[in-house]
Amino acid sequence: MAKTQLNVRVDTSTAETARRQADARGMSVNRYIEELVRRDAGEAGRTFVDSAAAFMEHYASAFAEEPGDRR
Repeated sequence: MAKTQLNVRVDTSTAETARRQADARGMSVNRYIEELVRRDAGEAGRTFVDSAAAFMEHYASAFAEEPGDRR
């Protein structure tokens, strides 16, 4: 996969935390940040699918009605 550079500014405390967390996991800060973003994107996708499924379950009867059935 091609790589691109992304420059991000964070406060000193956040940078130190990122370094410590990456070190504790035995990975570079770059890889740590990549994994956080991938995980976050995956969670957003799952949240959307779960929400859509709940919506459809709740409103299934409304979608099953034929147009003009409401009185």
